[in-house]
Amino acid sequence: MNPVCLLGSAVSGLTWSILFFLLLNISSHNRLEAAEHRLTPVAPIPALPFRLLNLDGEYKQLRDYRGQVVVVNFWASWCAPCRAELPSMNRAWERLKSSGMAMLAINLGEDREAINAFLRDYPIDFEVLMDERGRISQRWRVRALPATLVLNKRGQIIYQVVGEREWDQPVLIELIESLQSGY
Repeated sequence: MNPVCLLGSAVSGLTWSILFFLLLNISSHNRLEAAEHRLTPVAPIPALPFRLLNLDGEYKQLRDYRGQVVVVNFWASWCAPCRAELPSMNRAWERLKSSGMAMLAINLGEDREAINAFLRDYPIDFEVLMDERGRISQRWRVRALPATLVLNKRGQIIYQVVGEREWDQPVLIELIESLQSGY
């Protein structure tokens, strides 16, 4: 066999091995960065306070979740992307609830009866709050549904998402867990 061909094969094999190793290494180091591509990072801004009723008739305030990472999802039962997204959020909650973080589903513009009817078909195991008049969603500048904001432990909005996502993707769960285990 021609020595130049052997050298070419060896270099080619070595090159492929190096490329494969680099791709594997880059992919494992950038998993959290990949999650950020699914969420839009924003310059940290303080989340505006709220006081809303939950489905049990108790008032909940943002300050009740001080020191926790909080995922706040604005939704409505008539919103098709919300219907598609909420089951994945519920599955994510099952994985995340033991981490000490909070997940809130703030319904926009519907009463308790409409929300409960929806929840019979689309159960949600995390906190559901009612923004019947849409005041909180206006203050939080929600322009489309679903809209999700991720708050760090300091109560600052650090990610925003407009539109549906598959929240139970491992890369998104890892990102949220990393925020809870951080400062």
